[in-house]
Amino acid sequence: MAPSVERHRPPRTRPRWRGAAAVAAGALPALTFPAPGLWWLAYAALVPWLLLIRSAPTGRVAARYGWLGGGGFLLSVHHWLLPSLHVFILVLAALLGLLWAPWGLLVHRLLNGTPGPGRALAALFLIPAGWLMVELVRSWEYLGGPWGLFGASQWQVSPALRLSSVGGIWLVTFLLVCLNTALTALIWAPRSRIAGVAGVLVCAMATAGVWVWAPVPKSAGSVRIAVVQPGVISGSHSPQRRFDRQEQLTRGLAGQHPDLVVWGESSVGQDLDQRPDLRDRLTALSRTVGAELLVNVDARRSGRPGIFKSSVLVGPDGPTGDRYDKMRLVPFGEYVPARSVLGWATSVGKAAGEDRRRGDHPVVMRLPDGLRIGPLVCFESAFPDMSRRLARDGAALLVAQSATSTFQHSWAPRQHASLAALRAAETWRPMVHATLTGVSTVVDARGRAVGPPLGTDRSTAAVYEVPLAEGTSPYVRAGDWVVAGSLAALGCYLAAEGLRTLRRRVRKPAPERS
Repeated sequence: MAPSVERHRPPRTRPRWRGAAAVAAGALPALTFPAPGLWWLAYAALVPWLLLIRSAPTGRVAARYGWLGGGGFLLSVHHWLLPSLHVFILVLAALLGLLWAPWGLLVHRLLNGTPGPGRALAALFLIPAGWLMVELVRSWEYLGGPWGLFGASQWQVSPALRLSSVGGIWLVTFLLVCLNTALTALIWAPRSRIAGVAGVLVCAMATAGVWVWAPVPKSAGSVRIAVVQPGVISGSHSPQRRFDRQEQLTRGLAGQHPDLVVWGESSVGQDLDQRPDLRDRLTALSRTVGAELLVNVDARRSGRPGIFKSSVLVGPDGPTGDRYDKMRLVPFGEYVPARSVLGWATSVGKAAGEDRRRGDHPVVMRLPDGLRIGPLVCFESAFPDMSRRLARDGAALLVAQSATSTFQHSWAPRQHASLAALRAAETWRPMVHATLTGVSTVVDARGRAVGPPLGTDRSTAAVYEVPLAEGTSPYVRAGDWVVAGSLAALGCYLAAEGLRTLRRRVRKPAPERS
């Protein structure tokens, strides 16, 4: 009998370790957002994840690493939801993380092995394009909305804000992913280092070119905006106590001559038609300070079923008739998607026990002095298309009314406030982000802070001299051209791959018959 020959196989990395590494690599970019605010880390934060995916032995494994990394990213960016959703957030992260599985397959296809300059150059455009498609899909309001878009990590970087005025948050994200892809090529693929250097140079030149040549908004005077932030108020009678505190703070604005006073989200807990006493108190406040009040009513409305969250303008003669009903609601926080299937989420967390009702159109309100304001409510400040629509409809000032008291000691308040800079820079419209408990902030048309923000430890009212701007930003004028270009590039790539596969099948010789 012939002696058996022992076959030596190369050692394999344990899948469990590599899977955990994929989750950790996907979670790394979360550190670039507030509160950690390590914005500079975004320039290389995706490199470990890209290296792990490209080294996968098969496309199926690469897709799995994309899925695990995507789940890790979503879980880390939304970790502050854990007290509200409990274990359900793990289910959501796992499901939405699947969106990155095709992206992982794309990365593996373009970077696996030793890619030459041609494949590396294609990767510089296609990998960012694929990432944008993932972010576009998950930005759908019913899938959670555009919270934690990668480019939003650059909210305080002036060149990035200028880029957003040209191509929106999508252009910032595209260039960030392109830079990470170029660095990956420089690290791993010697044959592709020229392409990697070219990618770094393209990102730098694009940013510098926009900084030097892109138009900027023109000054158009200023307006005085007062923000009322009552702070944390708890207890069984908190809505009434909050109203009383806001009333007290607003009275203190008398003599400061604001043009508009803004209260936060859910600042009034009952419908003004059903509570004429509250309506009269607001009307008296408007007379006292000499300005309109923009309040937010979170209540059942007389004559219509369900609960609405509405921005309501109140003047010295009472409500002016200008009302905006919140259109995009927070999944699980304000409604439960497919409640008949997912209603069990209310038993394991703080999901909405009753669905809020939606508004059906945006509203631009006009103040007596002619200033036109575009209200948004909380979560809606994350959507670039909503602020862009208000700017196109003639709003000169964007106002977001928010409340994040449920997540007071988490990253959420700072991250939410940071979105104001991006929306303002995209639209060339200053933005007021007014909250109940902080962080409240005001930014000018270039996304720069106007005065100090009101932190989560403040209970106060502050008046800001807000510079106005005129003109139409390139992003408002051209729209989501970066997304359209990315979609076209991916379509051409898939068509070319399909044609190449078809040609191989046609050229493959038929098997010989005996």
